[in-house]
Amino acid sequence: MLRINNIKVDVTGNPTKEEKELEQKLAKALKVSNLKGMTYKIKKRSIDARKKTQVKYIYCVDVECKEEGKVLKKAKNPNIALVAKESYHFVEPGHEMLREAPVIVGAGPAGLFCAYLLAQHGYAPVIIERGQTVEKRTRTIQEFWKDNELNPESNVQFGEGGAGTFSDGKLNTLVKEKGYRNHFVLETFVQMGADPSILYVNKPHIGTDVLRSVIENLRNKIIELGGTFYFESKMTDMEIENGELKSITINDEKKIPVQVLVLAIGHSARDTFSLLKERGMAMEPKAFAVGLRMEHPQEMISKSQYGEFAKYLEAADYKVTHTVSNGRGVYSFCMCPGGYVVNASSEEGHLAVNGMSYHDRAGENANSAIVVTVSPEDFGSEDVLAGVEFQRRLEKAAYEAGEGKVPVQLFEDFEKNQKSRELKDIVPSICGQWQLANLRNIFPEEINQSLIEGIHGFTKQIREFDRKDALLSGVESRTSSPVRIIRDNDTYLSNIQGVYPCGEGAGYAGGITSAAMDGVRMAEKIALKFKRKDSR
Repeated sequence: MLRINNIKVDVTGNPTKEEKELEQKLAKALKVSNLKGMTYKIKKRSIDARKKTQVKYIYCVDVECKEEGKVLKKAKNPNIALVAKESYHFVEPGHEMLREAPVIVGAGPAGLFCAYLLAQHGYAPVIIERGQTVEKRTRTIQEFWKDNELNPESNVQFGEGGAGTFSDGKLNTLVKEKGYRNHFVLETFVQMGADPSILYVNKPHIGTDVLRSVIENLRNKIIELGGTFYFESKMTDMEIENGELKSITINDEKKIPVQVLVLAIGHSARDTFSLLKERGMAMEPKAFAVGLRMEHPQEMISKSQYGEFAKYLEAADYKVTHTVSNGRGVYSFCMCPGGYVVNASSEEGHLAVNGMSYHDRAGENANSAIVVTVSPEDFGSEDVLAGVEFQRRLEKAAYEAGEGKVPVQLFEDFEKNQKSRELKDIVPSICGQWQLANLRNIFPEEINQSLIEGIHGFTKQIREFDRKDALLSGVESRTSSPVRIIRDNDTYLSNIQGVYPCGEGAGYAGGITSAAMDGVRMAEKIALKFKRKDSR
């Protein structure tokens, strides 16, 4: 297979014209008159918008043809290389007998992909999820956004699909590894109904609306392969003898024997973190980030990123960073083009927000979390769960600031430390009840000043980012897990025999794709040790 890099194609808004230009440039690079007898597949497509007057697509394309070595030699092009086909291969099973079906706690991306791989290879996993199926969960969340009545067990944080289900559905990851797990994850999403373009666009996303049906299809496939799901079923206790897990209790009622337990609990399972601490699980606090959601008109962002070519491209995203005078880093996180701020609370009397986009990203506003890194030194305690309590303090203050609704403030008023009284040009795009408020009492003043300085600093990257009528809402406190459940680097086992911490909640991932990839790796670790019941 021949891989051709750095093929530049003009952005015209005419897909047929762009495809024709791509094929012409491929033929030119290969020094052939046309692509007859050849097949090609787009490996990657990104956008080069460094020159706003000449925005282009940049392609990496894989071409298959006869006598590829001769074609390569004739082309004499440094951008063309002969590469092997890429594919994911599962591991060979181990020798120890698995007496009980592996149990996975949590049906987010880590848990679902671990279950999918195990089910594919005959391990018949059992998946326990505290929240509802994605269909029921969607209705519950929509009712919450309408009437502000929270279900603490099934919400934006908890339920089938995990917290990422009600987000932008971003699938890009910074994880670089051999083994093609990333490609396997993306291919699986496509098989379950996602747009095939996620396989090659530079910053793939599914969108919350499509992701919900993808998750439902994945669950049904796991069941077809022999897996079993139990929803509205929370692990409430663990029985441990001599450092080895013997059983878990579900909903304070049902005890089930467990030989292998995968903890894919998500970053907001605070009650489960407390249980793990009580049962002697080795954990440590970790740094994360906190801040506010910030809304701008999407038209402003797209024009800033793409100039006049914005009319041909989907809603633009951005990533901005700035180091402020006190040494802290301020940056954008989970940017949602054409999206919505959502009430993402999971505890009564506490309020957290997140960002969400539909597949078409057609909303009026762009929003992103603008966050500041915080470390255990900021938490005010050396307790392993001090980060959890730090989050709770912020969320309680946000709940009080908005009187139970999402508190919203103009940036101008945040800077002046005064409650906003009226909106200007930007209208909030918020799923959930909201009201104007003053957000300055949520954070320690050092974080407030870091946010203000960082937002002003971002104007060097995006003009008018610090416009006075930009909207802030809070609090963004669930950027990543506040703890890491310690696991062995080789076996992935915790200090309790039989317990395997996995995914974002355990502190080993950050986002849908990296969590799914950790679930794939976890399935491999289990299979390397255990053989199936029916193995000879």
